[in-house]
Amino acid sequence: MIKLAANLSMMFADRPFLQRIDAAADSGFRAVEFVSPYGEARRDVAMRVQKRSLEVALFNFPPGDWAAGERGIAALPDRIEECRAGVVTALAYARDLGCSRLHLMAGKIPANADPDACEATFVDNIAYAAEHCAAQGIDVLLEPINTKIDIPGYFLNSPAHALRLLERVGAPNVRLQYDIYHMQIMEGDLARSIERLLPAIGHIQLADNPGRGEPGTGEINYPWLLARIDALGYDGWIGCEYAPRGETAAGLGWAAPYLG
Repeated sequence: MIKLAANLSMMFADRPFLQRIDAAADSGFRAVEFVSPYGEARRDVAMRVQKRSLEVALFNFPPGDWAAGERGIAALPDRIEECRAGVVTALAYARDLGCSRLHLMAGKIPANADPDACEATFVDNIAYAAEHCAAQGIDVLLEPINTKIDIPGYFLNSPAHALRLLERVGAPNVRLQYDIYHMQIMEGDLARSIERLLPAIGHIQLADNPGRGEPGTGEINYPWLLARIDALGYDGWIGCEYAPRGETAAGLGWAAPYLG
């Protein structure tokens, strides 16, 4: 059965963080995901999601200076200590929020960077995060992100690269985060791609393309694709990481069969 998680960072971005949690619950979602909870008190977030009977499906390890345009630091050789300190911070939030999936962002790589050094740094940081997360039963997720539109220069942009990283690290709690929007831009052939990668997938996200709006605003046949994902036996959460074209609740007609 398809299970949808509201992405608070995009679907309800115009509201204070705790009000986004209420809005997701009021819209019929049973889980939420978000980029970062680190600007909020752990206790306040935990109390609000518990009050609204929501599961926290996913959030990121600290991704660097988001406001300055950073999108992760795990593949940056000069940020290793900061990355590993972020693992400790993320685990404290995950424990209080009851979250069992954390996304480790590689980051944007400078044009003059040594790709081999970045690869080695990323592998080491993934292994470090995996070891520390295993004790709390937490999966570390790696997400290929498109470099054509959203994050030029992002180090991890293909499932093939992600699978190589999973193999090199060799930890059972390192999984693939498959974003349908990003993979439509980079590769297409979504149904066959998801079927092939399903054994490695620990989380799925969606948005339509072009524009990263809700399903039904672009080229992806979401009713068919979601039915196919369900038929393949995927039983995890699917995060709705899209920017609504209008008022969020008014654009949720596509999700009605999967909510409540």
